[in-house]
Amino acid sequence: MDSSFPRILSLLRKEKGISQKNAAKELGVSQSLLSHYEKGIRECGLLFVLKAAKYYDVSCDYLLGKSPEKKGTTISIEELKEEQNEEKKGNSNTFKVLYKKKILFCSLNILIDFLSKTKSNKLIEEIFSFLYLAVYRMFRIIFKINKNNNNQMFSIDDLNSNQLASASMLKSEAKANCSAFNEFKNKEENLENLLINSKTLEKQYPQNYNALLNLIKTCETTINS
Repeated sequence: MDSSFPRILSLLRKEKGISQKNAAKELGVSQSLLSHYEKGIRECGLLFVLKAAKYYDVSCDYLLGKSPEKKGTTISIEELKEEQNEEKKGNSNTFKVLYKKKILFCSLNILIDFLSKTKSNKLIEEIFSFLYLAVYRMFRIIFKINKNNNNQMFSIDDLNSNQLASASMLKSEAKANCSAFNEFKNKEENLENLLINSKTLEKQYPQNYNALLNLIKTCETTINS
């Protein structure tokens, strides 16, 4: 069974706001057995998966970590259509790039919107610095493909740019983490606008949240591969 199952099973119960004891009763198992399922100590049978999916109103694919969307649907190119003129001139590669572009842009829209809600100049500065550096590094890779491209547009030589940019990204990430911890550690009661779960994402970003879920699933698959 997918290693995501225990985490998702536990998350769904907490999102529903019920105790493990009550959930176990509704699902027809003992509390200790449900605890083992949620911790990944024991694997459940197919019957329990079906019962849990019905109880939490999600698809089995979502419960098993196979789909990033609760109803089990996956984002399609049709859902992420670009302007009409771009579609007309597209081929399979164009559509593939368009699909990934829309996932990235929709996810960035959500990230940046939440970032603006923090009202933290330091956090905003460091996260944008990280994103800028990521684009810069990837652009230089594309730039190198054609040997006729003139390196004079860069002030840092190609040999050192990647390592220096990588170090700067790590520094920005560390500063962002410090800022998030130091600025908000004593403000828990005033962070309702930063409450994030699948329900709040779907409510606030009905056009974009599916893309973010796909991005998260893709990244975690890459990380675990």
